[in-house]
Amino acid sequence: MPSSHPLLCSLGLLFLVLLQGSSSNGATTIPAKIGKGYRLISIEESPDGGIVGHLQIKQKNSIYGPDIPLLQLYVKHETGDRLRVHITDAEKQRWEVPYNLLPRDQPPSLKQTIGRSRKNLITASEYSSSELIFSYIPDPFGFAVKRKSNGQTLFNSSGDESDPYGSFVFKDQYLEISTRLPKDASLYGLGENTQPHGIKLYPNDPYTLYTTDVSAINLNTDLYGSHPVYMDLRNVNGEGSAHAVLLLNSNGMDVVYRGSSLTYKVIGGVFDFYFFPGPSPLDVVDQYTAFIGRPAPMPYWSFVGHGNRCWVMLEAGPSVVNDSQFSLFSAVSGFHQCRWGYHNLSVVEDVVENYKAAKIPLDVIWNDDDHMDGHKDFTLNQQNYPRAKLLPFLEKIHSEGMKYIVIIDPGIGVNSTYGVYQRGLANDVFIKYEGKPYLAQVWPGAVNFPDFLNPKTVEWWGDEVKRFHELVPVDGLWIDMNEASNFCSGLCTIPEGKKCPSVTGPGWECCLDCKNITKTRWDDPPYKINASGSQVPIGYKTIATSAVHYNGVLEYDAHSLYGFSQSIATHKALQGLQGKRPFILTRSTFVGSGHYAAHWTGDNKGTWDDLKYSISTMLNFGIFGVPMVGSDICGFYPAPTEELCNRWIEVGAFYPFSRDHANYYSPRQELYQWKSVAESARNALGMRYKLLPYLYTLSYEAHITGAPIARPLFFSFPNITELYGLSTQFLLGSSLMVSPVLDKGNTEVSALFPPGTWYSLFDMTQVIVSEEPHYHTVPAPLHVINVHLYQGAIIPMQQGGLISKQARMTPFSLVVTFPAGATEGGAKGNLFLDEDELPDMKLGNGYSSYIEFYANAAEGAVKVWSEVQESKFALEKGWVIEKVTVLGLNGIGGAFTVEVDGNAVVDTSNIEISTTEQMFPEKLEGKNTKRSAMVEVKGLQLPVGKKFAMSWKMGIKG
Repeated sequence: MPSSHPLLCSLGLLFLVLLQGSSSNGATTIPAKIGKGYRLISIEESPDGGIVGHLQIKQKNSIYGPDIPLLQLYVKHETGDRLRVHITDAEKQRWEVPYNLLPRDQPPSLKQTIGRSRKNLITASEYSSSELIFSYIPDPFGFAVKRKSNGQTLFNSSGDESDPYGSFVFKDQYLEISTRLPKDASLYGLGENTQPHGIKLYPNDPYTLYTTDVSAINLNTDLYGSHPVYMDLRNVNGEGSAHAVLLLNSNGMDVVYRGSSLTYKVIGGVFDFYFFPGPSPLDVVDQYTAFIGRPAPMPYWSFVGHGNRCWVMLEAGPSVVNDSQFSLFSAVSGFHQCRWGYHNLSVVEDVVENYKAAKIPLDVIWNDDDHMDGHKDFTLNQQNYPRAKLLPFLEKIHSEGMKYIVIIDPGIGVNSTYGVYQRGLANDVFIKYEGKPYLAQVWPGAVNFPDFLNPKTVEWWGDEVKRFHELVPVDGLWIDMNEASNFCSGLCTIPEGKKCPSVTGPGWECCLDCKNITKTRWDDPPYKINASGSQVPIGYKTIATSAVHYNGVLEYDAHSLYGFSQSIATHKALQGLQGKRPFILTRSTFVGSGHYAAHWTGDNKGTWDDLKYSISTMLNFGIFGVPMVGSDICGFYPAPTEELCNRWIEVGAFYPFSRDHANYYSPRQELYQWKSVAESARNALGMRYKLLPYLYTLSYEAHITGAPIARPLFFSFPNITELYGLSTQFLLGSSLMVSPVLDKGNTEVSALFPPGTWYSLFDMTQVIVSEEPHYHTVPAPLHVINVHLYQGAIIPMQQGGLISKQARMTPFSLVVTFPAGATEGGAKGNLFLDEDELPDMKLGNGYSSYIEFYANAAEGAVKVWSEVQESKFALEKGWVIEKVTVLGLNGIGGAFTVEVDGNAVVDTSNIEISTTEQMFPEKLEGKNTKRSAMVEVKGLQLPVGKKFAMSWKMGIKG
């Protein structure tokens, strides 16, 4: 739910800027170069195998405050592919991201390094691991990081007079450091923000990191998350190589990207850099998530689509490819529907029934705060959502395999009759200002904010989640407004003699009595980051930055960690309920949030531009280690056009997290509201449901390696520079390419096809072959989404059912792809299956199976076979492979055989084999067109949990 109506929010920001007039702000008046930097005065080996040095200021100045005179440098190759460079005050402990929130090694304590004898002095200026080399210049101090394999300099903080940046700066409330970049480097990341130029960072666009409740419709603005990491992709002599740089710092910062350099301007904390050498994009994300935490295992049902802002998760709607074919999978297969404004339970029940009547799958239904009593967390509105009626409804949908999720905001209403608040007071769980709980306003009116850095708060929160689950057996939680969002600014009191909030319905105008807080350097720091895109005070519409957390931690330092810390507490609470795999959707994120939660991209607009932006944001979050991500389908507000909603569901059906969601004041936009949208939904979601085994396997790969589910094309083709800025297409996994319509009135798509063979997933007889990266125009009438499958892949798919429980037991099919017309080639794929609500997503627990599929064509014969790990679970479920479709070879000529566990299948009377010649919409350039066929082998009964092998001789029968 938004903190305010976007128009009012924009006007408010404009008014604030006008009030500021021409007063200076850091983004426009900062001197080009500040000071002369530091000199290295000592360096030695540390007991843990790293190196420790000390840096002394060369020349003091007072710009943005006094310099810290003596710094400690700590460098360590923590693994062969992770280098850490940590710089802090050598004499005084400074704020860092808490080590209990993001577990990592501690640097040497300051007392151990200051003033001790220099027994292990280092004379070399390089420090190497198997992958990376750290080098330094002592005066003025600067360091560089190189990749060992090809000698590329990945980071270089040294500059000269011709550079637009100076030596690095380290003050209490202003830190600055820069790196040179080659002009042809392509950078990605530094979010969360809505990037109008696509996924690739654009020189001179503002990149500010500070968690803020500003609608995602605002471009180039700090939004809900803070991810100070970027991936750098370079192409040298035709070979692409990637690396990533993380600055682990939760303070507000501006990052200035000039194209040939990048400068960090940070308002506190320390320099804590981590370097990940790749060299492939997948390697980078693997190395990054190994450090920040692997993405959370998601329950199978969570891959269903999603609706409006309210969530009730259902697992039971039929998925339709055409009017005669239904498909239902567990919640991973279906669609999520929500809306802010489902005023009572009967509306929710009608939504469920209308989806069924329209034959559009609906697996999860959500509630926004409509279910709450007076917008208060962990409560029920007994008039509109009476428990006596809600429980039978939930019992019914749960029996059908459906799910229900509700929203929870962090602000706890100040109310003497509200048990949640009273228990919070008794446990002293709230953030303080001058010794009293800090007062803010959100939907319930006056609220206090829980302090999730306090262990007692985590316990209290877990108890409240447990109490609520006993009241309403929800299947997950949606945590929103956790930047944290506040309708007021400054120090507030509850007004006497007037109702607050004073309006009926959703109200976001501040009705508390408030005054500005400017007396501390935390509320008015010397350097002003470009907050909200307009240099608003950093305490604007959030918690005052001089407020205090547990153990004296300032909100100034911990602000961007709020949603992250709430995700951790909520994850712990849900996991403790029934031992099931938690599902959490969070708006605010930080480095490591993907280890606990999924994310949606916040309040977007129902416009064609916002549809485009959703792809870039989704792809960025895959790089951030948050692969379960999606945007509000059809837009959160205002009303989308019918054509736009058609095209959006076609894209949204292939978001990892797929939900339709709308604003309180927008007209209804459930997918059945338009006949044309319903048809597009049946087509696109029908294919999503067939792909659920593939998507769930990608989720498993994300959990064990960090690999994004949705990813840019350059992840699979890193050597092709034409793909580096491509933001209108994306891959699911390594082989499935989605090329949507993103502009009004278009009925065809000009899509970029990397070299090789691509098969249309909706009509596998249609083939596109590219010799070089080439744009092909493909038809895309209103109800068509172009999805193509690349050569060399084996994709597991499944059929449908009337309800999700049945769907998951339907027979499997395999699609095997060879290069078109080839007589030789190989393909591979995999399949992960498990008891999807167990806490862990892993092999070896007796409740999972992993199957690898292989195919090979050589010497006139084709073979398709499998290898199985942990067969027990799949065998107990009785899953079978009923069909194998092979694309690209020249048919079956004879000698067909099938083996299961090494034993020949003697009776093949039920097996049907058919061959269909494939069509090439464009002539194959540069080669003679060869015949290429789709071979379907039906009627198989191959147990998924047993090894199989099938083979035949090639050659189309006369």
